[in-house]
Amino acid sequence: MSAHAGASAPGVLLESLDKGVLTLTLNRPERFNSFNMELHAALAAALDRARSDDSCRAVLLTGAGKGFCAGQDLSDRSIAPGTARPDLGESLETRYNPLIRAIKALPKPIVCAVNGAAAGAGANIALACDIVLAAKSAKFLQAFARIGLLPDSGGTWTLPRLIGEARARAAILLAEPIDAERAEAWGMIYRAVDDDALANEARAIAEKLASGPTYGYALIKEALNASPANSLNAQLDLERDLQRKAGLSDDYAEGVGAFFEKRAPNFTGRRPAP
Repeated sequence: MSAHAGASAPGVLLESLDKGVLTLTLNRPERFNSFNMELHAALAAALDRARSDDSCRAVLLTGAGKGFCAGQDLSDRSIAPGTARPDLGESLETRYNPLIRAIKALPKPIVCAVNGAAAGAGANIALACDIVLAAKSAKFLQAFARIGLLPDSGGTWTLPRLIGEARARAAILLAEPIDAERAEAWGMIYRAVDDDALANEARAIAEKLASGPTYGYALIKEALNASPANSLNAQLDLERDLQRKAGLSDDYAEGVGAFFEKRAPNFTGRRPAP
């Protein structure tokens, strides 16, 4: 597996590119992969490169060690008596909000393999990805209320849409962990898998996506991202416009050709010429 060229901040984020899959591993295991400014910068840069790198056709996000991500590293925000209180809104505006927007807007699918506890912003970053698998030992925790905060990184938007208003309110207000199997049963994630099978299953899904019609996946993400705010009529119009674009792609021609020739398609993921 080759290192992805231009990787920044080696150590806090591991990057490798193989078979079209860019694997990004949060790598602060001694802090349960919690975010500090260095990790934020590294992940933002990696996603920016993934956006424009044609050799990357899918992303696999996971964590090193026993946890996926504990959210914000609170040691970066220690409040000593008599010192000024931190501006948490600035932290969201400059780091967490751009990260969630980058994940949602990336024109390539993102698979998240939650290998352990996903807490706070870590849970909501995972849930922002396109396909989420979790080890059966993993737990999701909206820990914010435990320290007097509200969920951020899209948590108050994502959770009610995934698991319903009643469950979302309870999960947020009570700040109780949700194990992976319950998360699957509630529709929070795609699948809970045995711990020793997680890496292989997530990798297989990412490789399948990497060999698929990348441009079509980008249009699918665009349509799904717009759906919650659209009326049916507006969504029908958007589907019309995006389907027109999809029909001009090489991958659509290849998919139809392969269907009639009874063979596996060989998608390139190329965007149609403007």
